Amino acid sequence: MSQAPDLPLWAALLVSLLVVAGAGVAFLGSLGLVRLRSFYSRVHAPSLGATLGAGCILIASMICFSVLRSRPMVHELLISLFVTITTPVTLMLLARAALYRDHAEGRTNVPPLPKRRPEGAGPGEGTT
Repeated sequence: MSQAPDLPLWAALLVSLLVVAGAGVAFLGSLGLVRLRSFYSRVHAPSLGATLGAGCILIASMICFSVLRSRPMVHELLISLFVTITTPVTLMLLARAALYRDHAEGRTNVPPLPKRRPEGAGPGEGTT
């Protein structure tokens, strides 16, 4: 049994707009994965698309179920917190692993390695 007929028009329009926007952003991220040429360019589009697309869909879910149950539903905040934290961290780890692999193999068309701080140096020291 569907509760969609119980959703007011303003909420249904807002929820549908957010779901379509989230799906569109996720689709654009997928297109970026296919269209961009290098790994370092390609890795950004899906992570941004996944984070923003999932965020829009989660906001739509929060609005829909909050209106239907007449109380705030915040379970989706945990999901959005995990997606927001894990997606950029995964992107960073993948990019660093690929960067170190490419430098170890001697490829020349890759970004430079980040400079390392000397042992015992604090933040901002020794990175000139």
